[in-house]
Amino acid sequence: MNKIDRNISKLIFFAIKEDVNNGDITTKATISKSKKASGKFLVKADGIIAGLEIAKAVFKSVDPKIKFETKIKDGSKVKYGDVCAIVTGKAQSLLTAERTALNFLQRMSGIASSANTYAEIIKHTKAKIIDTRKTVPGLRTLDKLAVKLGGCANHRIGLYDMFLIKDNHIEVAGSITKAVEACVKYNKKHHTKFKIEVETKKLIEVEEALTTKADIIMLDNFEIDEMKKAIKLINGKCKVEASGGVNLETVKTIAETGVDFISVGALTHSVKALDISLEITL
Repeated sequence: MNKIDRNISKLIFFAIKEDVNNGDITTKATISKSKKASGKFLVKADGIIAGLEIAKAVFKSVDPKIKFETKIKDGSKVKYGDVCAIVTGKAQSLLTAERTALNFLQRMSGIASSANTYAEIIKHTKAKIIDTRKTVPGLRTLDKLAVKLGGCANHRIGLYDMFLIKDNHIEVAGSITKAVEACVKYNKKHHTKFKIEVETKKLIEVEEALTTKADIIMLDNFEIDEMKKAIKLINGKCKVEASGGVNLETVKTIAETGVDFISVGALTHSVKALDISLEITL
């Protein structure tokens, strides 16, 4: 990612404002304005690095004169002891930008590392790991970017780019068939081509979904034996997503049933940050 888009720029602005507000009083009190320094981003755990371009944008927002030298490309594997970037400039600026930059970098790298672990486990199958909307409000763009950098794929970005008919929609609409038909009519009326996915919880619902124009059938919390039956029933008529009960222990078995997608909410809602520090020297 060579260019930071406007939405991410706004996010960075508010993140810095949240931390700095009227000024970094500790740094102002203890560090001379004229003092220069450099710092290295030190990786303290094995994983995937993600968010270096965002970290760079944070430093540039605090002080455009800071030099940010990337040593490792976003999406690359890193190990303990690697230096992924070096920053040089006014010491005050480096210290003021440090925490905000690290917050983005550690979270994104944690997501990317988790995504990569999942992707490696199922790489012998056709299945793709996809993310969900279970993201921190305001951080979805970065969370989903980190998922891609880790080797997995994005599901819909929000409520606006794909139909996903869930149990509550079905309950209110009256049936799976009625809900899908309504989405088909919406596409026709608005001259759109949004894909239609429908959630199912048992085989009888899969059977009904197959009679509709759904593009994807989600198997929500299916046991493995039932999932295999559903895959056989669907028989390639549409794409299949497995959802619910997915973790590092179960994902291999789920992928081997023949599903096309496996959604993992934990990629973004239960993030373990990758341990990275900024070590500053004169």
